[in-house]
Amino acid sequence: MSEPSTAITYGTYDLFHIGHVNLFRRIKERWGRLIVAVSTDVFNAQKGKRSAVPFADRIELVRACRYVDLAIPETCWEQKADDIRRHHVQAFVMGDDWLGKFDELKPLCEVVYLPRTQGVSSSELKQYIRE
Repeated sequence: MSEPSTAITYGTYDLFHIGHVNLFRRIKERWGRLIVAVSTDVFNAQKGKRSAVPFADRIELVRACRYVDLAIPETCWEQKADDIRRHHVQAFVMGDDWLGKFDELKPLCEVVYLPRTQGVSSSELKQYIRE
């Protein structure tokens, strides 16, 4: 039997929800091994974002998901190419809300944009809680 291929995805994973689980499950089923890079609080601040849940808790929630083989910190935009090389990644996978944004990685691996789970997002959950 051949080795499973490796896919990587990136995100903040604030207010962990079913959309995150669905993404992880779909990636794991298709590629066999899943690495998830979780944005640190410092990197989120550089992007103009603020998480409701601190990084240490978010990465532990991601690690606890049975579909995730490895969770690593995401500290900057530029690390993606290095991560692909370092972890021998065959597929870079993101939600289709990022369509076309990471096509520069295509020389390194397959770049795939999967449809998001409809009706759920961390931003929408935060807005609902504020209201």
